[in-house]
Amino acid sequence: MAITIIGAGLSGSEAAWAAANLGVKVNLYEMRPKKMTPAHKTDKFAELVCSNSLGGESNANAKGLLQAEMLAAKSLIMQAAHSSRLPAGGALAVEREEFSQIITEALKNHPNINIHHEELTEIPNTTTVLASGPLSSESLSESINKLVGMEFLSFYDAAAPIISFESINMEIAFKKGRYNQNADYINIPFDKKQYYDWYHALTRARKHSPHDWEKLEFFEGCMPIEEIARRGIDTPRFGPLKPVGLEHPQTDRKFYAVAQLRQEDKNAQMWSLVGFQTGLKWADQKEIVQMMPGLENAEIIRYGVMHRNTYLNAPKLLSDKLNLKEQANVFVAGVLAGTEGYLESAATGWLAGNNAARQELALPLIVPPKESMLGGLVRFLATANSKNFQPMNANWGLVPSIPKKTAIKKKERRQIAYKLGLDSFVDWLEPIH
Repeated sequence: MAITIIGAGLSGSEAAWAAANLGVKVNLYEMRPKKMTPAHKTDKFAELVCSNSLGGESNANAKGLLQAEMLAAKSLIMQAAHSSRLPAGGALAVEREEFSQIITEALKNHPNINIHHEELTEIPNTTTVLASGPLSSESLSESINKLVGMEFLSFYDAAAPIISFESINMEIAFKKGRYNQNADYINIPFDKKQYYDWYHALTRARKHSPHDWEKLEFFEGCMPIEEIARRGIDTPRFGPLKPVGLEHPQTDRKFYAVAQLRQEDKNAQMWSLVGFQTGLKWADQKEIVQMMPGLENAEIIRYGVMHRNTYLNAPKLLSDKLNLKEQANVFVAGVLAGTEGYLESAATGWLAGNNAARQELALPLIVPPKESMLGGLVRFLATANSKNFQPMNANWGLVPSIPKKTAIKKKERRQIAYKLGLDSFVDWLEPIH
C-alpha cells in the first residue's frame, strides 16, 4: 500500500510527511539535482527561491491564522520554520539553508518514505499527489496536460536581490521596525529628488525579454518592482517604498520614500530588498540598487531572477479535497493547484497528502471547516470563477466575515475571526489527527 508524490518542494514535502505519518508508504520523486530548474540552486527539499518569509504571525493576520492551523496539525514546514527562524519583526522569516536541511533530513529519515532522485515523465496509475510546482518539467507538464485535457495557465514570478551587509552604508541607512516594532529591518531613506531620480532610472532599465510563447501574466502578490513602477510615479511609495511609520529613530525626520532590507541569514551578513522582486537584467539591477541612498557601494550577493510559474485552472478541475474531479486518485497541491505563497503551498500539501493516504486506507476524505483559513482556501480553489482565474494566497476574504459593529474596529474583527477559525480547525482536527 503506497502512494506517489511528485516533487519535494514545500507542498510535496508536507504531503509526504502527512501521508507517511498516517502509516502509508510514500514514494517521493524529486528530479533535482539530476535535472535542475531555472530557479533552484540546490538539491535540498523545500528550497526557498523567492522571499525567506512565511508572512506575518499576528492574530490579526490571515497568514498568522494559517500558520497557527498548520502548527496545530504538526506541519513539518512550520516545525522547520520555527527551528530556523530569523528576527523579522512580526513576520516568520527563516534561514534558507537550515530550513531546507531540516526538512530534507526529516524526510530522508522517515521509515515510510522512499526517496527517488529522478524525473517522472508520466503520471503513474497509483494514488498520486502532483506537487511538481511552478516549474514542472516539460515532459511531466505534457503528461499533466493530457490528463486534464486543457492548457496550463501561467504567470511570471520573480525574486529580489540580496545585498551584503558589509557593503551597506549604515551612516545613511538605519535599523527600525515600522510603527516602532522591533528594529529588525534596515531602512533605506529617500528624499524627493533621490526618489525621482531613482524612479526614472528604474523605468528606463532593461527588462526580462520572454520568448514568444511565454505570456507576462504577473501575480499581484509578487509583482516585480519594475511593473509596480510602470503603474505610476507614486505607486512604489504606496507599496514597497511606503515611508509611513519609518521616521528616523534619532532625529524623527520623515522621508519621501523608504525601502527596507530583511535579514536572510543567522549571521546577518545577507539582506534582501523587501518587495523588490525583479526581472531586470543584472547590469541594470546593479545600477538601480546602487542609486539607492546607503547602497552606493552595495555588493549584490544574489541578483533577482524571473521565472515562469505554472498552475492549473483549479475551479474547473479540483474538488475542495484537492483531487481532480475526473480522476479522483490524483491530488494536486501547491502552486500547481492555484495557490500563491510558501505557507499556502505547504498547507495544501498537508491536506492533499492526508487525503491521498486516506483514500489508500479506504477512509473518508476530509476538508477543513469553512471558518478556517485552509478550509476557506481550498473551497475558493474549487468554486472560484474559472474565467481569468489567478492563484490565491491567505486573506480574510476567504473566511466568513465578522459583522461590523461601531464599537469593534477592523483589527478586533480579524482577531475574532482568527479565534473562530483556529478553534474550529482544532476541534475538526482532533478526531482525525
